[in-house]
Amino acid sequence: MQFEHYALNVPDPRAMADWYVEHCQMRVVVALDGPLYTRFLADATDRVVMELYCNEAAAVPDYSAQHPLIFHHAMKVDDVDAATEALLAAGATRFEELKFDDGTRLMMLRDPWGVPLQLCKRAHDLV
Repeated sequence: MQFEHYALNVPDPRAMADWYVEHCQMRVVVALDGPLYTRFLADATDRVVMELYCNEAAAVPDYSAQHPLIFHHAMKVDDVDAATEALLAAGATRFEELKFDDGTRLMMLRDPWGVPLQLCKRAHDLV
């Protein structure tokens, strides 16, 4: 098997997609108009795809009320400080930062919709 995508039910998938495209180097690979306004976004490597939609058949989670350990998505960055400052200026909020003895830094933010977004600068890549 090969990972295809993960999906989030969100209040405004079009605005959220636009924000991730503008500020997280993602690109829209599929855009469906209509009541769900589904957007599939690929990361800069085309390795990971995030689906955003608004489907009233299920409640939109209150992401801002959930601890990031329940759910978060993570982006690899070269410069945690620069990426953090740029995202804060774009409407994200800071949750916490973790630093590890091996040099790994993890910065947990929330995007403007409260979804936990982690910035990762690891001492050693995962793959």
